[in-house]
Amino acid sequence: MKSYRDLDVYNLAFDYALEVHHVSLKLPKFELYEQGSQVRRSSKSVKDNIVEGYGRRRYKQDFIKFLVYAHASLLECLSQLEMIQKLYPDLKIKDLLNKYDILGAKLFNFIMYVEKDWK
Repeated sequence: MKSYRDLDVYNLAFDYALEVHHVSLKLPKFELYEQGSQVRRSSKSVKDNIVEGYGRRRYKQDFIKFLVYAHASLLECLSQLEMIQKLYPDLKIKDLLNKYDILGAKLFNFIMYVEKDWK
């Protein structure tokens, strides 16, 4: 593994952050800087914390800490998306919610791998 770009969890988080960004821009204007901004920041935080953790991978506990931060940001993003789904069902973000559920499981498994097998 030469780069964080080799991590499946990073690539998925990046792609999903792009999807969230585009979906959030379809919110009503008054939500762009409230709900929209919050969901964009939390989705981008997932990928950013994976990258920062990878940058500190030499120190296993730092790597794990930032992966846990990424997972926490993912949960925040899920919560924001669930709220958006309830408030604006026309946006049809169920598929995105499912993607983040799967990413959450992958990220959790990656954290377990780093804890047990990362050298």
